[in-house]
Amino acid sequence: MIDLPVVPAVQPQRKPDWLRVKLPVGKEYAHVRGLVDTHKLHTICESGNCPNMGECWGAGTATFMILGKICTRSCSFCAVATGRPLAVDLDEPERVANSVKLMQVKHCVITSVDRDDLKDGGSIIWAETINAIRRESPETTLETLIPDFRGIWTNLDRVLAVQPEVVSHNLETVRELTKEVRIQAKYDRSLECLSRISAAGVRTKSGIMLGLGEKEHQVLQAMDDLLQAGVHILTLGQYLQPSKNHHPVLDWIHPDQFQFYKTIGLEKGFKYVESGPLVRSSYHAEKHLFDF
Repeated sequence: MIDLPVVPAVQPQRKPDWLRVKLPVGKEYAHVRGLVDTHKLHTICESGNCPNMGECWGAGTATFMILGKICTRSCSFCAVATGRPLAVDLDEPERVANSVKLMQVKHCVITSVDRDDLKDGGSIIWAETINAIRRESPETTLETLIPDFRGIWTNLDRVLAVQPEVVSHNLETVRELTKEVRIQAKYDRSLECLSRISAAGVRTKSGIMLGLGEKEHQVLQAMDDLLQAGVHILTLGQYLQPSKNHHPVLDWIHPDQFQFYKTIGLEKGFKYVESGPLVRSSYHAEKHLFDF
């Protein structure tokens, strides 16, 4: 029998002390902040209120979201609007590339909404954006946080063909919670996506949110599944509920538990594990290029 968590009617209300966010400071952050404000540039770091924005910008890393702001999926954890997306903006690759150049981004992370409405899943814009950044900022390294493309692997191949340094696809949660948390996604399809990325010889990365009601043994099993798929880099962070209409926070995971998962993950064979309450997919992304 599957040990499913019991969802309480009310989530824990008070955030623990270890979830306090440091105010962004530093010369490098101030420089990037000025460029963003002056040129009205858009990053998911800012629009998503990422707690690590100051640290990442200070390290020369920024994350951009492409293919619009409306997703075709309705995951219960995600704050991105769901509905019918607007038409693809064919000028977007050049605009993103210009932003990367103006911000002098050293390591660029690109993500997107799911575009299940498109035959190519948005993969053409993905490839054109990567190529445009390479033309404008040839020294900038690239990480792509991609969707599963509904298992249409020719679309995944289009992204792999332009050779970003890291390709990431988030598992998001354990197998037992996938149907509840990632309504249109499939656990095994995500694993196959990651396996194909790894088989292409690319540094492969995935992330899991904690606090959704998962059990420790389920997290450890998900780690094993990711390793079996060839994943090199794992991120683990605390889930935060975007609104009262989203999946509730069922547990506040203590930093000691995150450290336990990091230790176990490294012992199991991941090359790099970022694990902590405020860790997000692109946290310390620039370090994942050179440490192994």
